[in-house]
Amino acid sequence: MKYILTALILLMLSCNSLYAQFNSDPILNIENKDKKLLNYGYFLGFNRYGFKFDYKEDRGNRDTDVQVLESTGFNVGLIGELRLNEFLDLRIEPGLYYNARTLGFPGFLNTEEGRRNAFREVKSTYINFPLLLKVSTKRFGNWKPFLVAGPSASLNLGSNEKSLEDNSSGTFRLKKWTYNYEIGFGIDFYLEYFKFTPSIRGVFGINDELIRDNDPNSPWTGNIDAMRTRGLFVNFTFE
Repeated sequence: MKYILTALILLMLSCNSLYAQFNSDPILNIENKDKKLLNYGYFLGFNRYGFKFDYKEDRGNRDTDVQVLESTGFNVGLIGELRLNEFLDLRIEPGLYYNARTLGFPGFLNTEEGRRNAFREVKSTYINFPLLLKVSTKRFGNWKPFLVAGPSASLNLGSNEKSLEDNSSGTFRLKKWTYNYEIGFGIDFYLEYFKFTPSIRGVFGINDELIRDNDPNSPWTGNIDAMRTRGLFVNFTFE
């Protein structure tokens, strides 16, 4: 929730810096921008990635659950938009998303030797391929809010899926492909020469991403039933 609130504050600051666009009778910028069949652009932004864990055995103790220490990563990518009608657009947004997460396994913290095995750093470089439906309101002067949602597939270049080593050798393995659904909102601002769009989007993994250790009773993965991505994207788009 605190990450969502931070993103909302950033969006509000962006809106405030462009307050002049909210005049009751503004001069319309790039008036025909959305009337084109195809639009192109690029985006920059940042992300927060985490995991949601489901367990085979509920031990009734949160202290034994896997802990996820999240960090902030960055995004960069391209945009292609197909106009369907005045209020609907179909978008593709292939992009590169980098992030690193640290997983903590509390069960190892009882001994000094165990503490050396209690943490695993998971570095991920995703190439994300979303197909999104953008649903907009009518244009109000030089701004227009919208909702966006759709499926995506992410190729994890740092997955270690084919590695023969597992956590017993210090290697935490993930599947190469992740499938998600994404939902978010944003505001299009029509500036003098281009369209600027701050947006916030949540990402929810569908498939289990975990490659389990060779030992079915592994203290790292033995009790994990499923591990799925959860993420937050804040993007700034230029079209």
